[in-house]
Amino acid sequence: MVGSALLRKFQAEGYQNIITRTHAQLDLSRQAEVEAFLQSSRIDYIVIAAAKVGGIYANSHYPADFIYQNLMIEANLINGAYQSGINGLLFLGSSCIYPKFARQPMAETELLTGTLESTNEPYAIAKIAGIKLCESYNRQYGTDYRCVMPTNLYGANDNFDLKNSHVIPALIRKIHEAKQNGQATVEIWGSGKARREFIHVEDMASACLHIMNFNPETYKKQTEPMLSHINVGTGKDLSIKALAELIIKVIGYEGVIEWNTEMPDGTPRKLLNIERLSKLGWQAGIGLREGLEETYQWFLEKAPTGRD
Repeated sequence: MVGSALLRKFQAEGYQNIITRTHAQLDLSRQAEVEAFLQSSRIDYIVIAAAKVGGIYANSHYPADFIYQNLMIEANLINGAYQSGINGLLFLGSSCIYPKFARQPMAETELLTGTLESTNEPYAIAKIAGIKLCESYNRQYGTDYRCVMPTNLYGANDNFDLKNSHVIPALIRKIHEAKQNGQATVEIWGSGKARREFIHVEDMASACLHIMNFNPETYKKQTEPMLSHINVGTGKDLSIKALAELIIKVIGYEGVIEWNTEMPDGTPRKLLNIERLSKLGWQAGIGLREGLEETYQWFLEKAPTGRD
């Protein structure tokens, strides 16, 4: 989802020399393969969008996969970039790096100030390690490795698998199928009270390019005190209940929600402080209702039974 959005953005802005590899062509978890690829390719800048990702179910059931695969991907690419003389790099993290009970909205300075949410701790630890890798290489070797921490993403090419997806694609598919099957009710996990922030993946791609293009000296001056990561979000959140009700309106479902309170809510609230990004002159442009309508249309046209 993120990689394809970045490609569309780069191409729309006139970038032509874009080098990509599929997982079948290059396994990023294998150090020798990554180093050989980077040494043989004429690369000036790396964007690390590749990751093992999923929702509460996937994080709870595959913790070893989440921590191992993400650690290997980022370690191989960040170290490989330095070994190959690549000075510019952008690492995409996640807002789950912040403590479960971090002060809201969560500023970049909240990192490592408390205990992580247990349901996605392995993934969060891997992403924190990626931030610290970039920070450490910058400090020791003078590289220009930057990190962005996006809030919850959604949009075209999302994963609509009911067990392994994030909340928006899961809700879209559940509610769509309930409508198609004429169900009077639809079950949704949790209490609906948890609050989340969402940003459309096209906005995320725009923010990434904006941060990448900042002159290094200007970037340092405008992000003082200098940190190695910047939050990317909208600065607005809503409850999962309100989100589900909005998706019901978009889909046109006439049934009611049954909340399964036996399932966990996760972190009570996740809202990013985006003051640092705002000072860099960027803000989101796609509203949630508009973004959900676009995503549902993509689902109807491209992913009628989940992810192909």
